[in-house]
Amino acid sequence: MAGLKFRILLDSIEDKEIFRDILISDDLNFEHFYNTILDAFGLPNDQMASFFVSDEDWNKGEEISLMDMSFGSNDEEESPIEMNAVELKKRIHDPKQRFILVHDFLSMWIFLIELHEITDEEVEFPQLVLEVGEIPQDLIDKGPKALDDMKFETDLDPNADDFGFDDFDDEFGNGQFDNIDDYDI
Repeated sequence: MAGLKFRILLDSIEDKEIFRDILISDDLNFEHFYNTILDAFGLPNDQMASFFVSDEDWNKGEEISLMDMSFGSNDEEESPIEMNAVELKKRIHDPKQRFILVHDFLSMWIFLIELHEITDEEVEFPQLVLEVGEIPQDLIDKGPKALDDMKFETDLDPNADDFGFDDFDDEFGNGQFDNIDDYDI
């Protein structure tokens, strides 16, 4: 059981360096690693997320998802592996192994993760070794974008009883299909 020291950098448009160094046991799974990262940055664990195995140029490779989002797909190759199903050491192929973490697919928190050191020391619990920079509180407070805050461009009056759906012809352009409202359902 080895210790893995990772540097996790918040990829941001801000002109600030914000990163954490974390020491974690190589036999813990990606879900443990994910929760450790969230704790280190003070982010809530209430969103979807995925790790991507990366190369030296930060290209996304294999996806390791928080949960199965394949919606019952029978194609095993398209379904990403789940974080709780794979240990960190199973995806360490390089002494400078890189991962990309996307947390909250609406707000797109992106973390660039690089393995800095493999140690022989036994690591019982994940440790925050170094903390540089703080995430501005206003960014944390924004959290997931609420639908109420989104602006939709439309000519339709949302308070009208009829949104104008009857103004469209059927796919053949002749308007010969019955209206669904004519049926007792």
